[in-house]
Amino acid sequence: MNTEKAIEVLNTLVEINNDRIEGYETALKETEEGDLKSLFTTFKQTSLKCKVDLESEVQRMGGKPEEGTRTSGKFYRAWMDIKAALTGKDRKAILSSCEYGEDVAVATYDNVLKNDCDELTAEQRNMVKEQYRLIKADHDKVRNLRDALVEQD
Repeated sequence: MNTEKAIEVLNTLVEINNDRIEGYETALKETEEGDLKSLFTTFKQTSLKCKVDLESEVQRMGGKPEEGTRTSGKFYRAWMDIKAALTGKDRKAILSSCEYGEDVAVATYDNVLKNDCDELTAEQRNMVKEQYRLIKADHDKVRNLRDALVEQD
Protein backbone atom coordinates (compact mmCIF):
# COMPACT_ATOMS: atom_id res chain seq x y z
CA MET A 1 0.00 0.00 0.00
CA ASN A 2 1.26 3.44 -0.97
CA THR A 3 0.57 5.77 1.98
CA GLU A 4 0.67 8.95 -0.14
CA LYS A 5 -1.84 7.49 -2.59
CA ALA A 6 -4.11 6.34 0.26
CA ILE A 7 -4.03 9.85 1.74
CA GLU A 8 -4.88 11.31 -1.67
CA VAL A 9 -7.83 8.91 -2.07
CA LEU A 10 -9.18 9.65 1.41
CA ASN A 11 -8.74 13.39 0.87
CA THR A 12 -10.88 13.11 -2.27
CA LEU A 13 -13.65 11.87 0.00
CA VAL A 14 -12.96 14.61 2.58
CA GLU A 15 -13.36 17.12 -0.24
CA ILE A 16 -16.69 15.71 -1.46
CA ASN A 17 -17.97 15.76 2.12
CA ASN A 18 -16.87 19.41 2.38
CA ASP A 19 -18.96 20.01 -0.77
CA ARG A 20 -21.97 18.27 0.77
CA ILE A 21 -21.65 20.25 4.01
CA GLU A 22 -21.52 23.55 2.15
CA GLY A 23 -24.23 22.43 -0.27
CA TYR A 24 -26.62 21.61 2.55
CA GLU A 25 -25.77 24.84 4.33
CA THR A 26 -26.88 26.59 1.13
CA ALA A 27 -29.98 24.40 0.85
CA LEU A 28 -30.91 25.21 4.46
CA LYS A 29 -30.83 28.91 3.57
CA GLU A 30 -32.90 28.35 0.42
CA THR A 31 -35.88 26.62 1.99
CA GLU A 32 -38.36 27.68 4.61
CA GLU A 33 -40.01 24.26 4.80
CA GLY A 34 -39.48 22.53 8.14
CA ASP A 35 -39.31 18.99 6.77
CA LEU A 36 -36.60 19.95 4.28
CA LYS A 37 -34.65 21.87 6.92
CA SER A 38 -34.70 18.78 9.12
CA LEU A 39 -33.68 16.50 6.26
CA PHE A 40 -30.86 18.78 5.11
CA THR A 41 -29.58 19.13 8.68
CA THR A 42 -29.46 15.34 8.94
CA PHE A 43 -27.59 15.07 5.63
CA LYS A 44 -25.12 17.73 6.73
CA GLN A 45 -24.53 15.77 9.95
CA THR A 46 -23.87 12.61 7.91
CA SER A 47 -21.11 14.40 6.01
CA LEU A 48 -19.68 16.00 9.15
CA LYS A 49 -19.27 12.54 10.69
CA CYS A 50 -17.81 11.08 7.48
CA LYS A 51 -15.41 14.01 7.23
CA VAL A 52 -14.21 13.63 10.82
CA ASP A 53 -13.58 9.89 10.35
CA LEU A 54 -11.73 10.47 7.08
CA GLU A 55 -9.65 13.32 8.51
CA SER A 56 -8.68 11.18 11.50
CA GLU A 57 -7.47 8.44 9.18
CA VAL A 58 -5.51 10.89 7.01
CA GLN A 59 -3.84 12.34 10.13
CA ARG A 60 -3.12 8.86 11.51
CA MET A 61 -1.17 8.16 8.31
CA GLY A 62 0.79 11.40 8.67
CA GLY A 63 -1.14 13.38 6.08
CA LYS A 64 -2.85 16.74 6.11
CA PRO A 65 -6.63 16.60 5.62
CA GLU A 66 -8.11 18.51 2.69
CA GLU A 67 -9.73 21.74 3.81
CA GLY A 68 -11.28 22.97 0.58
CA THR A 69 -14.02 21.95 -1.77
CA ARG A 70 -13.99 20.71 -5.33
CA THR A 71 -14.39 23.17 -8.17
CA SER A 72 -17.52 21.29 -9.22
CA GLY A 73 -18.91 21.86 -5.71
CA LYS A 74 -18.43 25.61 -6.06
CA PHE A 75 -20.28 25.55 -9.38
CA TYR A 76 -23.04 23.44 -7.82
CA ARG A 77 -23.56 25.90 -4.95
CA ALA A 78 -23.53 28.92 -7.28
CA TRP A 79 -26.01 27.21 -9.59
CA MET A 80 -28.22 26.37 -6.61
CA ASP A 81 -28.17 30.01 -5.45
CA ILE A 82 -29.12 31.26 -8.92
CA LYS A 83 -31.80 28.63 -9.39
CA ALA A 84 -33.33 29.37 -5.97
CA ALA A 85 -33.41 33.08 -6.78
CA LEU A 86 -35.12 32.43 -10.10
CA THR A 87 -37.61 29.88 -8.80
CA GLY A 88 -38.58 31.61 -5.56
CA LYS A 89 -37.30 28.85 -3.29
CA ASP A 90 -39.34 26.24 -5.14
CA ARG A 91 -39.30 22.84 -3.36
CA LYS A 92 -38.82 20.80 -6.54
CA ALA A 93 -35.99 23.05 -7.76
CA ILE A 94 -34.20 22.81 -4.41
CA LEU A 95 -34.57 19.01 -4.34
CA SER A 96 -33.37 18.75 -7.95
CA SER A 97 -30.30 20.81 -7.08
CA CYS A 98 -29.63 18.65 -4.04
CA GLU A 99 -29.99 15.49 -6.09
CA TYR A 100 -27.40 16.80 -8.55
CA GLY A 101 -24.98 17.28 -5.65
CA GLU A 102 -25.85 13.84 -4.28
CA ASP A 103 -25.18 12.30 -7.71
CA VAL A 104 -21.67 13.78 -7.61
CA ALA A 105 -21.06 12.52 -4.06
CA VAL A 106 -22.28 9.00 -4.84
CA ALA A 107 -20.21 8.91 -8.05
CA THR A 108 -17.10 10.01 -6.14
CA TYR A 109 -17.51 7.23 -3.56
CA ASP A 110 -18.36 4.72 -6.30
CA ASN A 111 -15.23 5.69 -8.22
CA VAL A 112 -13.05 5.21 -5.12
CA LEU A 113 -14.61 1.82 -4.43
CA LYS A 114 -14.18 0.66 -8.03
CA ASN A 115 -10.75 2.10 -8.80
CA ASP A 116 -8.82 2.88 -5.63
CA CYS A 117 -9.57 0.11 -3.12
CA ASP A 118 -6.14 -1.42 -3.69
CA GLU A 119 -4.65 1.75 -2.21
CA LEU A 120 -6.58 1.35 1.07
CA THR A 121 -6.31 -1.00 4.02
CA ALA A 122 -9.17 -3.39 4.78
CA GLU A 123 -10.29 -1.10 7.63
CA GLN A 124 -10.25 1.93 5.35
CA ARG A 125 -12.20 0.06 2.67
CA ASN A 126 -14.83 -0.91 5.24
CA MET A 127 -15.10 2.70 6.42
CA VAL A 128 -15.50 3.94 2.84
CA LYS A 129 -18.13 1.26 2.08
CA GLU A 130 -20.13 2.23 5.16
CA GLN A 131 -19.93 5.93 4.26
CA TYR A 132 -20.99 5.09 0.70
CA ARG A 133 -24.04 3.28 2.09
CA LEU A 134 -25.00 6.35 4.17
CA ILE A 135 -24.47 8.82 1.32
CA LYS A 136 -26.36 6.60 -1.13
CA ALA A 137 -29.30 6.38 1.31
CA ASP A 138 -29.34 10.20 1.55
CA HIS A 139 -29.23 10.42 -2.25
CA ASP A 140 -32.16 8.05 -2.57
CA LYS A 141 -34.23 10.05 -0.07
CA VAL A 142 -33.69 13.25 -2.04
CA ARG A 143 -34.44 11.51 -5.34
CA ASN A 144 -37.63 9.94 -3.97
CA LEU A 145 -38.88 13.27 -2.60
CA ARG A 146 -38.13 14.98 -5.91
CA ASP A 147 -39.74 12.19 -7.93
CA ALA A 148 -42.89 12.36 -5.80
CA LEU A 149 -43.21 16.03 -6.72
CA VAL A 150 -42.66 15.31 -10.41
CA GLU A 151 -45.43 12.70 -10.32
CA GLN A 152 -47.81 15.30 -8.83
CA ASP A 153 -47.23 17.70 -11.75
